[in-house]
Amino acid sequence: MSTTRRQVLLLGGLGVLGAGAATLPTGSVDAKSASRLSDSQMPRPFQVPFVQAPFLQPYTTGIDPADGLPVNYYQVTEKAATAQILPRLTTPILGYNGIFPGPTISLDQGTKAVVRVRNQLPAQHPLDGHALSTSTHLHGSASLPQYDGYASDITNPGFYKDYRYPNFQPARTLWYHDHGVHFTAQNAYSGLAAQYHMHDPLERQLLPQGRYDVALTVSDAMFAENGSLGYDDNTHSGLWGDVILVNGKPWPVMKVQKRVYRFRILNCSISRSLRPTLSTGDPLVIVGTDGGLIPKAQSVANYRHAGAERYEVLIDFRKYRTGQRIELRNLSNKNNVDYDFTGKIMAFDVTDEAVDTTDPTWNRIPTTLVGSEAMSLTAAQSVRTRRFRVKRNDVTNMWTINDDSWQDVIASGYKKVVADPAVDSVEIWEVENSSGGWFHPLHIHLVDFQILSRNGSAAFSYERGPKDVVYVGEGETVRLLMKFSPHAGVYMMHCHNLPHEDHDMMAQFRVGLKETDYDPNDPMTAARAEWDDDDD
Repeated sequence: MSTTRRQVLLLGGLGVLGAGAATLPTGSVDAKSASRLSDSQMPRPFQVPFVQAPFLQPYTTGIDPADGLPVNYYQVTEKAATAQILPRLTTPILGYNGIFPGPTISLDQGTKAVVRVRNQLPAQHPLDGHALSTSTHLHGSASLPQYDGYASDITNPGFYKDYRYPNFQPARTLWYHDHGVHFTAQNAYSGLAAQYHMHDPLERQLLPQGRYDVALTVSDAMFAENGSLGYDDNTHSGLWGDVILVNGKPWPVMKVQKRVYRFRILNCSISRSLRPTLSTGDPLVIVGTDGGLIPKAQSVANYRHAGAERYEVLIDFRKYRTGQRIELRNLSNKNNVDYDFTGKIMAFDVTDEAVDTTDPTWNRIPTTLVGSEAMSLTAAQSVRTRRFRVKRNDVTNMWTINDDSWQDVIASGYKKVVADPAVDSVEIWEVENSSGGWFHPLHIHLVDFQILSRNGSAAFSYERGPKDVVYVGEGETVRLLMKFSPHAGVYMMHCHNLPHEDHDMMAQFRVGLKETDYDPNDPMTAARAEWDDDDD
């Protein structure tokens, strides 16, 4: 299938022409490439070494006098920079501390965090002139509303905001990313994304740690002739790049020992879904989902992985020979646009480096892990079932949830909600996607939920753990079970195909408050950004 589309430079400020899909087809489309790079500049799989993002150290620590818990204080600066992604060209990016992905924050359950996010970005985007205001969402955290990255709670260039994170939840892989209203897709695609790891004693005992606990931030991109990022969201339906990046590097190669490794796989593509599999046909062992460890490990040949979902996966390299290469491949899913090399993600080369067999996780593939509150809920506890339909409005061409959009929320003075559960109540939310030709990764803030069913059948084996994003596939209806705790206030739900979110597939719900109640945690007023007079 061959059509035409307009591809524009995200950070280069010029227009170029490309070939691809003007609207998302029903089914998968294959094409040779999307980038406008010459053959000599186009990266190829397995040519560069794997790198991990650096870990961010707190600049100071303290004790919260309110409860005696430890607090780590961090600072990240959003700024324009360049990255070495391509063989010989540099690529302008927007990054936390000027890198993509941004620095990883790692701490223990029970240690609070205060993260100062400084917006030192240019005043306006070089492509379309939109103001480079941001809102930082720690995805997976049960934060108070004013620290949750509410889309319209923005920090303008030249200001900073201190985000306070409680970190009381069980061990999990979280991530922080820009959530600024109407420009999340472009800002996150430009590089404003990073992982955040929370540990606890059970997780540390069961799963590999340190150099064997590996963060994989997977994304896709397209490039203009001069090395700048290209951006084409196909009339707001989605962006599918022809270059797969892992931690900001195209199809890297990682050297591994003959032991068990744990991989925290975050799909931070703004639209593309993945279906990871190993070239050897050996299983991937799923041990964690968005909300942490799952009750029982699940061995799968492949699995469906939407944007914003996190899966923690064990790969056992013990039986492979020295020098053997194992590829992590991508089988793709319906309604992606696939190119020559998007069927590959990265590769592992097995070495003969000595393995520390005193580490009990070197050969451990656990079967039973830990339970969680979300997975302990039962449908009988639900006090209400709410139904939602995700679709594109045929008249306005806007993406909606029950015909509601973020435009409606703004027009209501941020009062309009699609649900009003009580604090600590348990509900079933049923989400129907019958609009045809689209899949939607739906993210519900605040809560971890359990997927009760998919089209009346059990959830897929790999998603039988606590989740905060659910892949709502074409023609699917999912039923989700969740408890609304521990905070009262206003929270968001939205599609994590970010061009859908920006146009305008977001709604909000209010926990434990009536519309007329005073809200001490109002996300628009309770913790405003402040002028940044620090010259550093």
